[in-house]
Amino acid sequence: MKVIMNDEVFRKKGYHISTDPALLDVDFIFHFLNQESYWAQGISREIIERSIAESLCFGVYHDEKQIGFARIITDKSTFAYLSDVFISKTYRKQGLAKWLLQSMMAYPDLQNLRRWMLATADAHTLYEKFGFTQLNSPNRWMQKFTPYQKQD
Repeated sequence: MKVIMNDEVFRKKGYHISTDPALLDVDFIFHFLNQESYWAQGISREIIERSIAESLCFGVYHDEKQIGFARIITDKSTFAYLSDVFISKTYRKQGLAKWLLQSMMAYPDLQNLRRWMLATADAHTLYEKFGFTQLNSPNRWMQKFTPYQKQD
């Protein structure tokens, strides 16, 4: 798959990926993360909106409809944390997640970073294709984890 970049938009066969925050369908993103993801069920819309505002976001679109999403928390100098990567179920198995990752890794502001991080329960094989590996020294890493409270 060839990635074509033009003004922060990647295009291929009726699909495009954009970093334009005005194009993001927050309802779509909130529904997926809150209802369909294993990692963010119960997350509030307020938290989703704040996370989008404070991250570099990539939307995947078929025609004008958003069908995928990913965001990167980064200083654009040394570190990036890849989060909330998903493609809508009806559009999976077409290589769109791989294309999304290719597009993010090719993004000009994210070149030459020292470290990329992510957490996944089920997509190790996909991320390994982009150079992600198990932690070298997991004993050096720590976390503070607070689960989301289910929102009614």
